[in-house]
Formats: sequence, C-alpha cells, structure tokens
Amino acid sequence: MGKKSLLASGLSLSFLTLCSRVLGLLREMTKARFLGTSAYADAFGIAFMIPNLFRRLFAENAVSVAFIPTFRGYLEGDDRAATRDFLRATLTLVSFLTAAVVAAGIALTPLIIPFFYDGGDAATLAETALLTRIMFPYLFVISVAAFFQGVLNGVKVFAPSGFTPVLFNALVVAATYALAPRMANPARAMAVGVVAGGCVQALFQLPFVVRAGWAAGFSTLRAAFRNPGTRKVMRLILPTVVGMAAYQLNDVVSTALAGRAGEGIVSSLQYSLRLQELILGIFAVSIGTVILPDLSGLAKSARWEQFNAMLANACKIIALIAIPITFLALVCGEDIISLVYKSRSFDDGSVALTLRAFRWHIAGLFFIATNRIVSPAFYAQGNTKSPTLAGIIGFGVNIALALALVRAMSGGGIALALTAASAVNTAVLFVFLKRNPVIDVASVVRGLLRYALKLTVLSLIAAVPAHFVRQAVHPLFAAHGRLLAFGIPLAASALIYGALGVVLLAVTKDELVRAAVARVRRR
Repeated sequence: MGKKSLLASGLSLSFLTLCSRVLGLLREMTKARFLGTSAYADAFGIAFMIPNLFRRLFAENAVSVAFIPTFRGYLEGDDRAATRDFLRATLTLVSFLTAAVVAAGIALTPLIIPFFYDGGDAATLAETALLTRIMFPYLFVISVAAFFQGVLNGVKVFAPSGFTPVLFNALVVAATYALAPRMANPARAMAVGVVAGGCVQALFQLPFVVRAGWAAGFSTLRAAFRNPGTRKVMRLILPTVVGMAAYQLNDVVSTALAGRAGEGIVSSLQYSLRLQELILGIFAVSIGTVILPDLSGLAKSARWEQFNAMLANACKIIALIAIPITFLALVCGEDIISLVYKSRSFDDGSVALTLRAFRWHIAGLFFIATNRIVSPAFYAQGNTKSPTLAGIIGFGVNIALALALVRAMSGGGIALALTAASAVNTAVLFVFLKRNPVIDVASVVRGLLRYALKLTVLSLIAAVPAHFVRQAVHPLFAAHGRLLAFGIPLAASALIYGALGVVLLAVTKDELVRAAVARVRRR
C-alpha cells in the first residue's frame, strides 16, 4: 500500500471512528432519556458489561495480537489452500468456543448477578439477570464480526470494519425508540438493540470478505483444533490474556463496587466516562495512532535523537489540549452534562450524580491521554510486556483506592480511584521507558512537567473569568429550554476561556503555538 492510499485509509478510519464516538454518545443520550440513573439503567449497564468483558478480552485481543499476524504469514506464504483451511478452522473454533461461553453464561447468570449488588430487591436482580441473558448472545455475533474484521484488515481493507460500530450504535438507538413503548421497560428494548446491532456488524462485513476472495466456511471441530494456524493463534493469545484479564477486571470490580454503592451509581459513572471517551477519541487516540508508524521507523533505524524529540513533542501537544479542556470542563461540567443528557428520565438528581463522577474523571484526562502517547513508544520497539505490566500495576492501585474511597465518596470515589491509577500508570510507563538507555526519558519528563505546570497556571487564570461569565449568563436563559439554558452559558464561558487562553499563550510566547504559526506562514 502506497503512502497516499495509507494516508487516505488513515483519514477515512479516523473519520469513521469519530462518527462512532458521536453515535456512541447519542446512544448514551438515548439511554439517559429513557432510563436516567434508575435501577433499570444500572441493570442494563451491568448486564451489557458482562458479555462486553469477554468481547474485549478474547475477540479484540485475538484479532490484533494473534489472528492478523498469523493470517498475514499465510498470505505471504502464497498457499491459498492452506490459507483457506486456516480461515475455516479459525471460524469454526471461534463459533464453537463463543457458543459454549454463551451457553454457560446464560446458565450461570443467576449466580453471577448477585456479585454486583449488596442485597438488592428480587425484582432488580431478576431484571438484571433477564437483560444479561438477552445480551449474552451478543458475544457470539460480535466474535464472528471480529473474525471478519481480522480477515479484512489482514488484506488491508479497513473501511467496512470502521463503519460497523456506527451501524451498531445507530441500531441500538433506533431499537430503543421503536420497541420501548411495546416492551415492559426501555432497558429490554436497548438489550434487543444490542444483539441486533451485533448481528448487523457481522453480516455487513461478510460481503466484503467474500469480495476479497475469502468466502466464509467451516471445518470439522477436530480439524479446527489440529490446524497449525489455529494452534499458533492460541499460543500467541494465551500469554496476553493474563495481562488483559487484569486490565479488564478494572471494569468488573469497579462496576461491582458501584452497584453496591447505591442506585444510579453504575449508570452515572458510565455517562461520565462516555463524555471523557469522546474527548479522548477526538485527539488522544488519533495522535497516538499517527505517531506509532513514525516512532517505529525511527526506532528501527536507531535515530534515537529524533525519536526523543517526537515523543517529547507529542506529549506536549497532548498537554496543550488536555489541560485546558480539563479546566473548562470543571467550570462548565454541569452545563455539559445537562446539555447532553438532561431529558425526560434524566433529572436534576441524575445531573448531580453524574457531575460528582465527571469532576474526578475529567481530572485524569491528561494522564489517560499521555498514556495513549507513551504506550506507542514501547510498541515501536516491539515491547508489549511493559505497557501490560504497567496496566496491571494501575489495576491494583485502582481497586485498592476504589475499595478505600467508595464508602466515603460513593461514585466520586470510584472515579477518583481511576484518575489516581491513571497517574500511577503514567509514572510507571516513564520508569519502564527509562530502561532503554538511548531514550532520554529524564529530558522528556522534565520538559513535560514544566510545560504542564505552565498550562495549569494559564488555564487556572483563564478559568476564573469564565466561571463568573457562566454565573452571570446562566440566569438569563434558565427558562428557555435545555438548548439555550445550558448551551448559551457553555458557549459564552468557552468563548471567554478560549480567547483569554490564546492571549496568555501568545504573551508567554508558547513554543508550540509559535511553531504552528511559523508553519502556517511558510505555506
């Protein structure tokens, strides 16, 4: 694939990712409208988390770590018959194993659900169990979809797989509006939408797989287990599952603690995280994806001075974006949450509950974003163990702090634990990066800390007038509907905050701003 086509694929995938994030937010807005922070919202959040955990642990991990490299090896070997046998064996194995997990999960659901509730009334437990059983088959169809994605990505076809999350979110939203009036509660309508969305994700990709020349098919179960390709995939994936399991257990334990902390805590944390993930998806993930190929090239050619410069610059760009956004979100968090979520079932109590979590979640934005930049520095050197170990350490810190803080701070304590664990994860990544003597970690960290401190001071200065502008404007539009009541104060505060921030950066002769201006002038 040439540079231009690679760039076009990257831009197309970035656009589809952004669309998926926006529709994911729309899905959460739909959930807020129909369920708010009710017991049904918590039940849906817990029920969806369980099959989704297995999806993240096995489907996504298997595709990226094991299946695609093995498939590429077969393609380069130019033995079409062996490649076809490998694909059939893999699809058979995926179908058999996930079907077995789904059957076991449905059978064991009544034993799993009480783990997420401290007592709880029988009706809530029964509803959560029902929703879990409805959505467990999602694991099967999304695993097949992940297999199709692996085939397409292996032959460098990215757009269909990038579009499927858009279809999924759109279908969940449509199913909720269409089926909620016809079902016992809206949570069941959303659950049906999840399974339907998973089916569409698999079916949509199938024609593209066939067009690529790899028609889907099955082998016998014995042949699937004996195929050398599937054996290689299993050998590759098993060690990484251990590390991924520790990382993914964050969700399980945090959700269990939230479920025991009171009604609405699970859903309020999920609403808060969705806002944070949207911000991360817009810039942090994109920057991390863009710099990985360049870092890999610099590492392979041992151009470590340029490697250090690129890493330091990327970290500073993240700081320039994340820190100002954090302070604006702290000033306008109530307006943001109300503008996005407040509706029929999402009342003032739901806003207050979500705001309590959001303030602590957004405080960790800089650390989480930095982790997305530093991790590619390891992958560029072919080192996947260090980021995994850092994630395990972060998991330990997160769970310990969540256990210590949840009783006193409820959902806010769980959010604060995640932020603190993200900060620890950042520090550990830099410590591990220092093991490579040719990477000047001390210089990168010193420069980043100085720049982050400067941005913190400037953001704090800009936040003060933004706060007072919000206080002055808010009463003027309080009775004019959600869009004006919260949108106008948010826009006014953001305008003042942004304008003052730009002035402060110009007065302090910010290095990144000066470099950007110089580049524009050269064009």
